Amino acid sequence: MAFHDERFPLTLAFGATGGPTRAVDIATLSSGREHRNTTQSRARRRYNAVTGVKSLADAQVLAAFFEARGGQLHSFRFRDPIDHMAEDALLGAGDGTQAEFALQKIYGDSVRPITLPVADTVEIRVAGQRVPHSLNAATVTIDPPASGALVTASFAFDVPVRFDTDELILGLETDGAVSVSSVPLIEVLGEVHHA
Repeated sequence: MAFHDERFPLTLAFGATGGPTRAVDIATLSSGREHRNTTQSRARRRYNAVTGVKSLADAQVLAAFFEARGGQLHSFRFRDPIDHMAEDALLGAGDGTQAEFALQKIYGDSVRPITLPVADTVEIRVAGQRVPHSLNAATVTIDPPASGALVTASFAFDVPVRFDTDELILGLETDGAVSVSSVPLIEVLGEVHHA
């Protein structure tokens, strides 16, 4: 298995549905109260890109992409149609020595590590002023900010996913329309692309 630095075709991703899922075990006690526990520290995203396949040409593109990824074997980039941008995301505060900061997006109290930024969109600011940076996978390196100076980033990002099925069921109707049962995708947590 390996990460393929290829993006799921945007024409097929348009209209995809899905988003974050949380695994929560709920036990109802004899008193009627609930005990809730999660087995994962953060959300994992699931998508279905079936609505993007509208023609025979789309189905052929999908089948070729599926074959090139070995079905579920290799992960790849996916542009979440709803959540693919971070604006002024807080990366941390300077301490006068730290130069590396991991890209992340914050949702209230939840922090999502971003592992597949779109390199040419990354903009780093220290205390509101844009600064030069270098990008290595999902970490930016800048001149160490002064103590207390806030480091923020704005960028586009993709989600590392893989197909969540061993088969694609495609059909051609008598009127020339294409039928596709499902194109399930699931996020691969911790997947980082090293250029």
